[in-house]
Amino acid sequence: MRARSWLPHPTLTLVLFLIWLLLMNSITPGAMVLGALLAWSLPTLTRAFWPEVPQVNSSWKMLGFILMVLGDIVHANLVAFRLILGPTRKLHPAWIEMPIDLQDKFAVTILASTISLTPGTVTVEVGRGHKKLLIHALNAEDPVALVAHLKARYETPIREIFE
Repeated sequence: MRARSWLPHPTLTLVLFLIWLLLMNSITPGAMVLGALLAWSLPTLTRAFWPEVPQVNSSWKMLGFILMVLGDIVHANLVAFRLILGPTRKLHPAWIEMPIDLQDKFAVTILASTISLTPGTVTVEVGRGHKKLLIHALNAEDPVALVAHLKARYETPIREIFE
């Protein structure tokens, strides 16, 4: 029997086990056995719901992307803070339909999540066939420029990382 069949997500199993021990605030044999049972059974029972994660082409690009997104989140928080506390006439909310060129469903999910993580934008819907995103922007004076920015800033690096 292959290791993946009885332990489909080893990292998740380890993290769940450690979180269980921290929540129990105990390393008694009973807590460890119950934690190991839960940490093994949860990923095993939910295996059918997990997407196939594509191969990462460049770990360095992925690290750079993560750091860039974290910086964007901090910057977008400051911008959103200023917009929300400022005069409402400066707000230009908009619904934007963004066409996407990503082929992998997991990569599309990463893109949609990344857009939602940055304050001021939220992905509301992934279109049929995973070919477009419906996005609500708190401030989009130029929707075409915002789409171009999102594609260049997030979609292109995600394609380089996963496709």
